[in-house]
Amino acid sequence: MMAPQEAPPGSVVNSLHIATYNIHKGFSQFNRRMVMHELRDQLRGMQPDVVFLQEVQGVHLVHAERHDNWPVESQYEFLADSIWHDFAYGKNAVYPEGHHGNAILSRFPITRWENVDISAHSAEQRGLLHSEIQIPGWEHKVHCICVHLGLFARWRRKQLHALREHIERLVPAGEPLIIAGDFNDWRIEACRFLTRELHLKEAFEQVHGMPARSYPSHLPVLRLDRIYVRGLRVKSAQVHSGRPWSRISDHAPLSAIFSRP
Repeated sequence: MMAPQEAPPGSVVNSLHIATYNIHKGFSQFNRRMVMHELRDQLRGMQPDVVFLQEVQGVHLVHAERHDNWPVESQYEFLADSIWHDFAYGKNAVYPEGHHGNAILSRFPITRWENVDISAHSAEQRGLLHSEIQIPGWEHKVHCICVHLGLFARWRRKQLHALREHIERLVPAGEPLIIAGDFNDWRIEACRFLTRELHLKEAFEQVHGMPARSYPSHLPVLRLDRIYVRGLRVKSAQVHSGRPWSRISDHAPLSAIFSRP
């Protein structure tokens, strides 16, 4: 499979290809198989410039002992490998065996990143991972925020308000912004909120009229995963369902290509 191509020194990148994927901690649906190697191959074949990942295992001592081919490094380092040279990881859920959270992989420089705790209840640890990425030839950095919102509507509403406050405080209105991840939002409330409050557009809604069906991956029905954007043009948006993706995670990955305005 081909790897994403590096931009030659001094060149200008005219479009940005991103993907978002809930990787289910590196296991297939119902935890039947460990699929990290297959996952890495498929992500490489997709060739995105920036990858937003949810449910990324930073450390899990029990899995490392139980599976002979469990990666020695963290899952985000294993996936990034020599393809996505910069990465950021936000540790959210911590337990005796290890921890997991969100990650962003980028083939362009990440100039700044932070992980912000937006947990709405002690029963669920959630965070937003905010990275600023410098694209060759672009005047402004691109703000990339990876999220995985809560399972209950009232928790998601609190998290959306926290997301809005974070963006209003740290993302200048004139700089490009992408928010991607698993919103757990089958009622499509996030679309209305983010459109009204932050003037964002959902990529699939722009191209296809509705957010993508992404869950469960073998026959997607629920529109849980999203890509929101501000300050960029949406050129295309694709949901990657069916095999081999349905054998890797319970979510289907989404991808989109953006151009500068």
